[in-house]
Amino acid sequence: MLKIRKAVKQDWHGIYKILSEIIKKGDTYAIEPDAGEQELKELWMAKPKACFVAMEKGEVAGSYYLKTNQQGGGSHVCNAGYIVHPDIRGKGIGRGMCAHSLETALEMGYEAMQYNLVVSTNQDAVHLWKSMGFAIAGTLPEAFRHPEEGPVDAFVMYRLL
Repeated sequence: MLKIRKAVKQDWHGIYKILSEIIKKGDTYAIEPDAGEQELKELWMAKPKACFVAMEKGEVAGSYYLKTNQQGGGSHVCNAGYIVHPDIRGKGIGRGMCAHSLETALEMGYEAMQYNLVVSTNQDAVHLWKSMGFAIAGTLPEAFRHPEEGPVDAFVMYRLL
């Protein structure tokens, strides 16, 4: 059974194991594929307002973070990033984390959530986010350099909470 809770320092090893493999592939996140552990820890756990883990059978199955997307007049909109262990995708972990993040963001006082760069070739994510009520607010032509497909479009996706 999937349990989602706030991440603690001891969860970093499990998060890093998943995150580093996803980043090395270079096909979904606009993070340098050779980013070091400290840089990834800063991006995933230190800078965001909150970081959560999805636990399955006592192991980190996935993680997500929430942070303010913009300052000032845009501070009511949050941003989130999600990772799921590659060996257990397709089991509802991403959907569960997204649902949890929407509730948590609302509890934190946010009024909307925005994904700034959803790579168009990541069709599983695009489909999931749409099914969770997100709309494509804009297309950024050739905004992402995919390691296999070259320049591909990226989407800005948005949802009111």
